[in-house]
Amino acid sequence: MDSRRRIWVALAVTLFFLGVGTVGYVKIEHFPPLDAFYMTVITISTVGFGEVHPLSEAGRVFTIFLILFGVGSLAFAAHAFTESMIERASNPNLRKKAMEKKIQKLDGHYIICGHGRVGAASADRFHSIGVDFVVIDRSEEHLRILAEQGYNYLAGDATREETLIEAGIKRAGALLALLDSDPDNLCAVLTARELNPTLHIVARTEVASSESRILRAGADSVISPYASAGRRVADRILMKTMEDKIRDSRESVIGNVPHWIMVNEKSGLASHALETANQILSGTIVGMRREGRDILMPTLDVRLQMGDELLVCGEHPVVMTEARTQQPKKIVLIDDNPVIRRLYTRLFQKAGFNIITAVNGREGYELILEEKPDAAVVDLMLPDISGFDVCRQIREQDIGKDIKLFLFTADNHDETRKKALESGADTVVVKSPDAQEIIGIVKSHLQSGRPIL
Repeated sequence: MDSRRRIWVALAVTLFFLGVGTVGYVKIEHFPPLDAFYMTVITISTVGFGEVHPLSEAGRVFTIFLILFGVGSLAFAAHAFTESMIERASNPNLRKKAMEKKIQKLDGHYIICGHGRVGAASADRFHSIGVDFVVIDRSEEHLRILAEQGYNYLAGDATREETLIEAGIKRAGALLALLDSDPDNLCAVLTARELNPTLHIVARTEVASSESRILRAGADSVISPYASAGRRVADRILMKTMEDKIRDSRESVIGNVPHWIMVNEKSGLASHALETANQILSGTIVGMRREGRDILMPTLDVRLQMGDELLVCGEHPVVMTEARTQQPKKIVLIDDNPVIRRLYTRLFQKAGFNIITAVNGREGYELILEEKPDAAVVDLMLPDISGFDVCRQIREQDIGKDIKLFLFTADNHDETRKKALESGADTVVVKSPDAQEIIGIVKSHLQSGRPIL
């Protein structure tokens, strides 16, 4: 008999004896119904109150049997309730459902695939700074540790689509592929990139030769814990034994102590995306302060503004060399589809461009006049004005003569291409499943300066 059925049986037995006791006192002692029910309750519960009315010999005999059977029914009910509560508390399915509900409420969180040494350190770090995350692992021992720590976790294979979907990959902000083997990490990256093309993915590798394959699979960056640890040890030894020599041969001070950098005219960081700023600073921006509000772990597509303060971990530039001060080419992307904007923002940033986006034609036109980019990628079908109109209006301005214009469309007809070129577009790029194609076209066009028709 399951716990729920035992509870119903216990309730039925208790109600039965309450009814028998009430009817018995009414028939035997001629008590009013309320007094009879009250006498039954205090008798079965053994609270020790006195009799409502003096009992006859028949009434006392009835009370004896009511105590014996009624108390037993209450004990059975208490046992059924207690057993049910313990069973529910120890039921893994109930714990799993509760965890699934918590994960479904997360948005912009991090997914950690694997709870080994690197994964555990990442989870502890995220927890210490208050970042939402989910850990996926198959090891019973690791899952037990995660449960004890109170972290969000899923038991499953991180290389499978259903597991990643259950972890909320469609809503996630980033994924860390930290499984024990390079093939597993490669498979996790492939699956994650297919499910969420705009996701930022960091993968772990044990073998240097696997790095290029994992990057081609869709990872934004690859880390090697052993190589990183080796470089850190070597740097520490060098700093201890060759400090003077290093100081003479470098133009900057290297350290992992976080430091603040102001976004101003001197820094040359204004209007750049955060990911581009990371490349310029050769560090990692872990926080920013804007108008008195602190933002922890800002997203990589945030555009920096004059007056922003950046908390940077990594290299603190004392003197910036000519190579470091060289600014990446600036591109404006105009598209009303948020998925397209996020996808190409990531790809252009990865290719070394400073990408700025707009959601419609008029906003994009104003943005181009303000930012004076090297190139603009304009979607043909915009919600307010067409891509033809945007190109035409840009060419009518003095600054528009030096800007390369790429019209982005799914229409491959010759008439569309002809109309685009008449509107001032340098190149018509037809949308295709290969998202990297437009990146290569823009890069080749900016390098050669000739139209690619």
